[in-house]
Amino acid sequence: MPTFFVRTYVQMGWLNLMDPTFISSSFPTTRSRHIALWHQKASKFTDGLVLWDYHVICVQRKTDSSIVVWDLDSALQFPSPLAFYVSETTRPWFQLFPEYQRFFRIVHASIFLRHFASDRRHMKEPDGTWQAQPPANDPIVAEDGTVHNLNEYMDIKAADAVENVDDGVINTVHSEKLGIVIKQDQLEKFFTHVT
Repeated sequence: MPTFFVRTYVQMGWLNLMDPTFISSSFPTTRSRHIALWHQKASKFTDGLVLWDYHVICVQRKTDSSIVVWDLDSALQFPSPLAFYVSETTRPWFQLFPEYQRFFRIVHASIFLRHFASDRRHMKEPDGTWQAQPPANDPIVAEDGTVHNLNEYMDIKAADAVENVDDGVINTVHSEKLGIVIKQDQLEKFFTHVT
């Protein structure tokens, strides 16, 4: 595992090692504040189930038009083909309670790398101690000097989700700081539609 990776922290260094296309972040949308994902290295269960408070992955369209997912927390092959990753990690066939319904915020990688910021405050206990030891590298600061905007990316409501994946949605994801929000069942369609 590369030294720039520290579990539980959003980190950007690994994104600079490739030509990422999109950052896909799954964030909680209801009172549960947890995202159920399977085949995660941090799991204590045989099926790899983890309830994350949010999770960030990179989805890349390769030159041969294949679409792969880079998930540093996944126990699956690295990278994983999109359809395989969705099937195994989100288990769309698994019936979740409504409070665990998943939505994905899709942000174009170049925009995400310029605008995302996290000073890691969400990883501190009320007494100021760390929930997990932070990485040695500096916190992520946005191009405009913003030091923390993780909550903007996490603030998702079901009403934010687009109804249809079409060219207008694709244009929005290429131009907006916070990209778009899609439902779980739109994830594969979005990435196969985009060029």
